[in-house]
Amino acid sequence: MNYRIISHRQGETIANDSEFSNEWSEIKEVLAGITDEDLIAEFESRTRVEKSISLTINKLIKDRLVAKGWAEESPIFQSKDHTSGKWRLDFAKGKISVEVAFNHGGTTAWNLLKPSLASEYNHIDKAIQTKLGIVIFATSNMRKAGGFDNAIGTLEKAETYLKPMYSLLPCPMVIIGLEAPETFSIEHKKDDKNRKIGHIVKNYF
Repeated sequence: MNYRIISHRQGETIANDSEFSNEWSEIKEVLAGITDEDLIAEFESRTRVEKSISLTINKLIKDRLVAKGWAEESPIFQSKDHTSGKWRLDFAKGKISVEVAFNHGGTTAWNLLKPSLASEYNHIDKAIQTKLGIVIFATSNMRKAGGFDNAIGTLEKAETYLKPMYSLLPCPMVIIGLEAPETFSIEHKKDDKNRKIGHIVKNYF
């Protein structure tokens, strides 16, 4: 997949430092290695009714990061009262945490805050100490072409949060926006139960 990058607090420069370069290279390799053919094959193999390629992308990223030794669903805190999904990172390895943010736009601020929660000292004992956060969004083009709900947060929307929240986001971050597939898009059609279902439509030029 193609993607765009926004650097927060020199996040991209820091990612290329020797302390983080191996893990950062793995993330870039995983994203760049997901082809349109991979997306189509995974989407068409899924048995549940789906409107978008959201879960398809999540699955491919998960499988490939875990294969490289990334931990999934890593807790931020040790406290038993803070172990639910909202207190967990999607992936972590070394001193880098990763969030894949394909959820509602109302959670954009929370998705951006989680790496800082994982990086800053807290009154609650930490389970992980992050130094760099990676947050992955869909771009507006991906939202449309990938069949995503119009209400999801996008890279473009996330960018508008960075200035007003600057003091609340001390952790350096690389914010990634996944671009739309080049060879296909998702078209919605209603089934016999009046549910919108996503269908692959090939782009012919």
